[in-house]
This record gives sequence, C-alpha cells and structure tokens, in this order.
Amino acid sequence: MTRNKTDNPTTSSEPNDAEIAARIAAGKGRATPTRKEREAANKRPLVPGDRKLAAKEARAKMAEAREKARLGYAAGDEKFLPARDRGAQKKYIRDFVDARFNVGEFLIPVMFVVILLTLVPSADVQVYALLGIWAFFLLALVDVFLLGRSIRKRLAAKFGETKVERGVRWYAAMRSLQLRVLRLPKPQVKRRQYPE
Repeated sequence: MTRNKTDNPTTSSEPNDAEIAARIAAGKGRATPTRKEREAANKRPLVPGDRKLAAKEARAKMAEAREKARLGYAAGDEKFLPARDRGAQKKYIRDFVDARFNVGEFLIPVMFVVILLTLVPSADVQVYALLGIWAFFLLALVDVFLLGRSIRKRLAAKFGETKVERGVRWYAAMRSLQLRVLRLPKPQVKRRQYPE
C-alpha cells in the first residue's frame, strides 16, 4: 500500500456558506424540462417540410459558391486556383508571359483571316494564305522555344537551378498561345511590366 505524502496541507476548493446561500437564492431561473420536452426539441425531420424551397435555397447557395470561386480564379487568388496554376513559380511565369508580346497570341485572329482568304475563288490567294499560316506557325514555334529558354533561365536565377518545377516551359507556352483577354487567371500586369 502506498500513501500520498504531501508536505503542504491541501486547501479545500469547496464554496463557503455565503456562496451556497447565494446560489440557492438565485436558482436557475426556469423549470427543468421533462424527458418528453427534451426529445421533442431534439427531433428534426430528415426531409424539410417544403422540398422545393429547400432545393431552391441549396441551388442558390451552390451558385453563389461557384460565382465566388470563378471570380477568385479569374483574379488569381491562390485559394481558388487549380493545382496546375498554384505556386510562386507559376505566378512568375504568368506575369512574365503577360508582360511580353507573344507571337502565338495572334494565332486565332490569323487563322480567322486565313479561313476568309480560302473562301476567295482565286487559287493563288488560297495558296498564299495557306503558306502564310504555315509561316506563322513556324514563327510561333520559334517564339515559344525562345520563351521556354528565357523562362527557365529566369526561374533558375530567382528560385535556384535545382528548385525549378517540371513543366514550366509547357505552362509558359500554353499561356503564350492564348489571346490575352481569354487567359485565366486574368493578367495581373501590364505589357512590359516584367516581374523581378
């Protein structure tokens, strides 16, 4: 058997007579609910009373959440970005691509012009239009290649050679081939406002 040895006498944490009298006088201020009342208070229907109204409210909440996520994604808010767009390196790439003039971003307008030129009944115009689009493709590929090399060097200088993420060239290329107004997240910098 062991005994609890303490050098200090224990102080009782019991309330004194004045505190007990004050508690009794105050009371709890209400009657104790019966078991039946407690069970009735805890009962909630599994299905709401008005299902149409509940479905309408749920749709409204979901639409509000989607709109908030869409605006956050367009603004570049890190919380709403998909995994492929997250991180400091991806933000740097987006800002760098948005700051420069990219040949590839004019691809859609040039293709539209070529389609219109192929409708001209002259065979010479159609041939020159097709040659023009192939020349533009080659020019865009060269621009994308130079962009990839440049972005890789800049990321290595800023974040370290070993810390450069995989796929940065592809990410930069895909963004540079889109029209500036259609890019998501929306461009956060003006032209020639390169990130440091």
